[in-house]
Amino acid sequence: MDILQGNQHANPEDFYSSLKEKLEGHHDFPEDYLFKFIIPTDDAKLTEIYKVFDGIQFTLGNRESKNGKYTACNINAFVLDADQIVKIYKEVAKIEGVILL
Repeated sequence: MDILQGNQHANPEDFYSSLKEKLEGHHDFPEDYLFKFIIPTDDAKLTEIYKVFDGIQFTLGNRESKNGKYTACNINAFVLDADQIVKIYKEVAKIEGVILL
């Protein structure tokens, strides 16, 4: 799971629990939240990410790397609470090759 690289939490559930605490301490929900991902340039992977956001109001911006090998995907989504953010990150983390920022 790429989100755990360089993180002091070896266990994904510890990481997500810590993330939830930080989100609740620094955000006033409901609000817009910016999700950032880096993926290998592949339309199928982008489609998988978009499916996670199905039913959520969002805007997006994608930008390919200089050599076209990777795509930075920024999704600004209206979320109700920290639990929804954690759920989205968990779903996107299941997609192979995606780096969560």
